[in-house]
Amino acid sequence: MLTHPSGVLTRGVVGSVLVLLGGLVVSALPDSAPILDGGPLAALRAHTAGRMVGLCVVLLGLGLLAAGWLALCRAVAGAEGAQWTVALALVRRATVLWSLPLLVAPPLFSRDGWSYAAQGMLGHIGLSPYEFGPGVLAGPIEEAVDPRWLGTPAPYGPLPLIFGELGASLTGNPWVLVVGHRMVALIGLVLLAWAVPRMARWTGVNPALASAVVLVSPLMMANGVGGLHNDLLMVGLMAAALVAAVEHSWFAGAVLGGLAAAVKLPGGLICVLVVLVSLPVGALLVDRLRRLALVAAVSIGTLVGTGVLWGLGVGWIEALSVPASIDTLLSPPTLLGRGLDWVAGILGTGLEPDTFRDLIRALAMAALLALSAWIALRRRTGDPADGVRGAALLVGASLLLSPVVHLWYFLWLVPFLAPLRLPRAGTMAVVAVSVLTGLVAPLDSSLHGAYLVIMVGAMSVAGLMTVLLLTRHGRERIRNIAEADLVTIA
Repeated sequence: MLTHPSGVLTRGVVGSVLVLLGGLVVSALPDSAPILDGGPLAALRAHTAGRMVGLCVVLLGLGLLAAGWLALCRAVAGAEGAQWTVALALVRRATVLWSLPLLVAPPLFSRDGWSYAAQGMLGHIGLSPYEFGPGVLAGPIEEAVDPRWLGTPAPYGPLPLIFGELGASLTGNPWVLVVGHRMVALIGLVLLAWAVPRMARWTGVNPALASAVVLVSPLMMANGVGGLHNDLLMVGLMAAALVAAVEHSWFAGAVLGGLAAAVKLPGGLICVLVVLVSLPVGALLVDRLRRLALVAAVSIGTLVGTGVLWGLGVGWIEALSVPASIDTLLSPPTLLGRGLDWVAGILGTGLEPDTFRDLIRALAMAALLALSAWIALRRRTGDPADGVRGAALLVGASLLLSPVVHLWYFLWLVPFLAPLRLPRAGTMAVVAVSVLTGLVAPLDSSLHGAYLVIMVGAMSVAGLMTVLLLTRHGRERIRNIAEADLVTIA
């Protein structure tokens, strides 16, 4: 039975408003922003104590969002039969209401949005973002860009740069441009709202619950909507590509897969599954190879053609090394390589400092390519449900083997895990990780250097996790969600 706990939607809205208000204190802003011209906000941002207050407000907001999300998931998990339509409408309404307060926020918990605005301005004034960094600009447009990226070219595909250039042709206000980029990112959220229920029906799970896990989780609200990362548009196009290949044609899937790669190159991985789901059951090897060639031609043509037709070219190829210039703690190959480099240094081998890091990263990429080939040549064809499982496997492997992994990269995986009939422990893990990756988002790069704030924030997150997940009531909530996910749709 569908239950609608009173106050669930209101709780999420209040949480989003608190994240917005606290985010104004802890997030990077252009120094010349009018909002910083005196007043209480400037006073709060000027002192560590004030930033701690802002961080606590953000964490309180994220806690309310997490609590509201768990209650929403539990509510729609109880939907039966004809109630799935009503439950899905409730999830979509929550998505809209909880996202609205964040639309006008600055880039939260990351400075990437300011880089997007500056890269669009570069294109507008006739400088290729693939050749110049934001540092060549002057004025408010580059003031909030992360200093480490001021001199680096854009590592993204042409699609977000085209949107950025179009926005910069209308205004030079960086905050307005950031809001425009968030609206572009939300196209990905709309695509997920369309695609996830369809994938859930293929696999036989509750489409409303799958949608709730994807669309309104703390992970999505903090890192997708608040962070406005290009990854949200990329994964939306990936999910749409898979659905389009099943419901329409391999050509439509290949075009959307090429557009996903035109946002960020890993988006092109979905084309492997476009091949499989668009073939008939039991397709021969020669049929697989022929379809692989056709899908590759269309998707690569879409990727390259988008940049060439706009005049950006293929400069993104040379810029692919930019993200890998930093080390992230969430990347297993980087951690392993760095550990081996440290051991080599202790032993006095005389090797270059990054020898093992680069070697392990290269081996990881080779393993990902090998897995992609195995999936393309060996997994079942003509089975949409297996296509979702294959997508989860390939995207999960790409996260495990990537040289760089940020919190928001988990946005890639959840849309393909949520529609699957996972064991109870698997569903509980997805729910727990979705909460955790949302709650720790404020402790990312926006607060670098504020060590006391980060320490207090980490302790606060640990406390919130204890309340939300580790108490008997919290565990019972997640267990109910997980057990409901095992119910097959008739």
